[in-house]
Amino acid sequence: QLQLVESGGGLVQPGGSLRLACVASDTLEHYGVGWFRQAPGEEREGVSCLTTRGITYYPDSVKGRFTVSKDAGTNTVYLQMNSLKPEDTGVYYCAAVDRRNAETAYVCWEPDEYDYWGHGAQVTVSP
Repeated sequence: QLQLVESGGGLVQPGGSLRLACVASDTLEHYGVGWFRQAPGEEREGVSCLTTRGITYYPDSVKGRFTVSKDAGTNTVYLQMNSLKPEDTGVYYCAAVDRRNAETAYVCWEPDEYDYWGHGAQVTVSP
C-alpha cells in the first residue's frame, strides 16, 4: 500500500510562491502522479499531473505559474507554485495511480483515476 505525505503548505501573500512536496513510501517509477486542490464548498480539481512517460498537464487556471516535477532518488514529487492568487487557496493533495498493468490511457486530471492519496496540505493566499 503506497503512502503519500504532503508538506510545504502555508500562508502566503498574493504574488508569492510556495513549493509543495509529496514523499512516497515506495518508488514512483510505475505511478502516474497528480496534484489536486479543494476549496471550501468546491469539488476537488486537478492542478497538475505527471504521467509515467513524463507528460505533464496543467489547467489554464495555473498554466505558466505551477510546475510539477519528480525526484526519483527520493521518491518525491514537487509542485512549485509561483505568482499565487487568492483563488489558489485550498487544501492541496497529491495522488498516485499504479500504471504497471494498465492497458488503456487514463485522464490524469480526474480524481477518480487515482488509487492513493495523501492527507492534504493547506495553502492560503491572502494579504
